[in-house]
Amino acid sequence: MKKIKKLEDNLGIVFKNKEHLINALTHRSYLNEHKDIKIHNERLEFLGDAVLELIVSDYLFNKFPDRPEGDLTSFRSALVKTESLADTAKKLGVGESLLLSRGEEDTGGRTKDYLLANTFEAIIGAIYIDQGYEKCKEFVYTHLIPKLNDIIKNRSDIDNKTRIQEITQAKYKVTPVYEVINEEGPDHNKKFTIVVKINDKVIGKGVGKSKQKAQEKAALSGIEYLEKKI
Repeated sequence: MKKIKKLEDNLGIVFKNKEHLINALTHRSYLNEHKDIKIHNERLEFLGDAVLELIVSDYLFNKFPDRPEGDLTSFRSALVKTESLADTAKKLGVGESLLLSRGEEDTGGRTKDYLLANTFEAIIGAIYIDQGYEKCKEFVYTHLIPKLNDIIKNRSDIDNKTRIQEITQAKYKVTPVYEVINEEGPDHNKKFTIVVKINDKVIGKGVGKSKQKAQEKAALSGIEYLEKKI
């Protein structure tokens, strides 16, 4: 219970029913080793995801009355994406309180982005059940909404592939081309090396476990190269 108390302090919320928070912290794998436990956090994650989307959508709609729907959608996507939610969860110390199987813990479950992001949504679901929408709104406004300033200022809602395309079309009137130059590893654990080119000149390179991730890294590398040239 000490971990629960510490997490409540970090969250800024004292749960009326501690079971709601415990359920939000219970990963499905934990049930495999604790047959007496019947509830994991996936239903709360489902609920929390919907509540979070409504809170952020409502905030953006009212905060930016002159912005088009496309911008609002882009801002929201950047704010609630896995990496963003996981970052906030880490700052709140959520990983320390997770209930995981030994196998999941041994493979770094307490620091996995997707797992922490899912748990963050489950916690919002738990807050909603325990104390209602307004408390969820207060929680999101305190811990997540402040990130919007940097997202909008740096336009980090725009992915690297879109950014580099905008730069190359504006400056060189061409579209960047991606090329796989190496592919290695078994099917379940591939590693791709991809370069990005403009006018047949390589301006960036990236490595990732999927072509999409490798392209994103190559695009970021290309952006850094182009920014030095501008």
